[in-house]
Amino acid sequence: MRQQPLSTWHWKRAQYDRLVDLGVFHESPVELIGGRLLVAEPQGSHHANAVGVVEDVLRAALPRGWVVRSQMPMALDDESEPEPDLAVVPGSRADYWEGHPASAALVVEVADSSLEFDREVKGSLYARAGIADYWILNLVDCVVEAYRNPVPDAAAPYAWRYGSLAVVRPPDSVALLAIPSARVTVSALLP
Repeated sequence: MRQQPLSTWHWKRAQYDRLVDLGVFHESPVELIGGRLLVAEPQGSHHANAVGVVEDVLRAALPRGWVVRSQMPMALDDESEPEPDLAVVPGSRADYWEGHPASAALVVEVADSSLEFDREVKGSLYARAGIADYWILNLVDCVVEAYRNPVPDAAAPYAWRYGSLAVVRPPDSVALLAIPSARVTVSALLP
């Protein structure tokens, strides 16, 4: 007897948001990536502390009129609502009462065990959404990987990738594309 191929449900963001509002995922943290529900990985102490450190450093570097959102949803498109470790968005918190931001000046993922996923899958997703500045705080190699210049690429998971990558090591610094005055030293982000 031949087994039929398994079918999966392709979720839309509106369906996902309804379930979030109903509290369905209260005990199982998930995020919607490309129509699939992915269980969020547990955070070790290095990862959790690094998210807090990056948040503190970004807040101190940013001028007025910018918000740092930590592990909060972004409404990227009809099938994706990721929760990046950090996102820098324009305006104030009051601007987001009615909905999650659809874009950001900067998205940061802190990566140790998720490094390849953050590079390939999330990188392609953020590039497709037009996020011009995507950083990975790579805890494995103790560097910041600054991805920029989204370009189409049919071979990438979401048909987009970043055209440029700068690997920034201590003691060097990196500035946000949208806010060149907001410059952070890599050593300030690492243990």
